[in-house]
Order: sequence, then structure tokens, then C-alpha cells
Amino acid sequence: MTKALNVVPDRCTGCMQCELACSWVQTGTFAPSQSLVRVNVFDEEASYAPFTCLQCDEAWCMNACPVNAIALDPATGAKVVVEPLCIGCHLCTIACPFGTVFSLPESGKAAKCDLCGGQPACATACPTQAIAFGESPQPGRWLEAWGAKVHRNRVEAFGR
Repeated sequence: MTKALNVVPDRCTGCMQCELACSWVQTGTFAPSQSLVRVNVFDEEASYAPFTCLQCDEAWCMNACPVNAIALDPATGAKVVVEPLCIGCHLCTIACPFGTVFSLPESGKAAKCDLCGGQPACATACPTQAIAFGESPQPGRWLEAWGAKVHRNRVEAFGR
């Protein structure tokens, strides 16, 4: 079984502690714009949902990379960007269906969640356990139910 970030959107309060922790670990600064986890605000629902790389079994970002700069970390099982190999072509950012591969402005290279080497700062910093790191039979499984809920509420609110 794979270890992954398990998200429970109903627990998220929008405090953004996960973004601050991630940016600190990744860049050494408290800069949420540099975070590899983002908290999405659903205004219509008055709710929030953190999201980051789902570490997909069939990683489209990895398959799209022409220089094999996204590789499997044998210790964590995470698909990680091998920075020295990345040429900054951004094909991985285009290929990711979830928009969780980012381009770093200072280098022009790709960045994505690497699970902090097996100790994700976002999960540690989350005061409500909206993000938890642990065994997961299917990473990202929470997304389907959350998407259905958001869609259902939108239809109720707008009639379409």
C-alpha cells in the first residue's frame, strides 16, 4: 500500500498553515505563493479544500517529461522533480490534469510535492488534520466525493 497525503476537505478551516509550512520547508521563507500545497476557496460553499500532487499511479507529468526529470523516489514512492535534469519546458505543468505541478519563477523549472522526504510539513502543520499522511489504498480518492458535493451544491444554488 502506498503512503500518501489524505485530504479531508470538511475539516479545512482555511487557516493556510499548510501553505506556510510547505513554503518554509521548500524555500526557507514564509511565502504561500511558493507553496506546493494550495488551499482552494469555494466562495459559494463558504468552505476550503487543500490540494497538492496526488502522486498518481499513472503520472502524466512524469510521462510528458522529455528528459525524465520526474522520477520515483524509492524511499517515499513520491514522483519528484530532479531539478538538475529539468530543462524548464513546462510540459509537466501542462500534462498534470490537477494543476499541481508548478513553475518556479526564479529558475523557470518545475516543482511539485515531494512529500518532504516522507515527513510532509503540511500534514504536521495542519491543526485540524484536514491533511494527514499515511497508508492510502488509492491516493486522491477523496477528490471524487468532494467534487460531487461541490457540483450538487452548485446545481441546487443555480439550478443548472
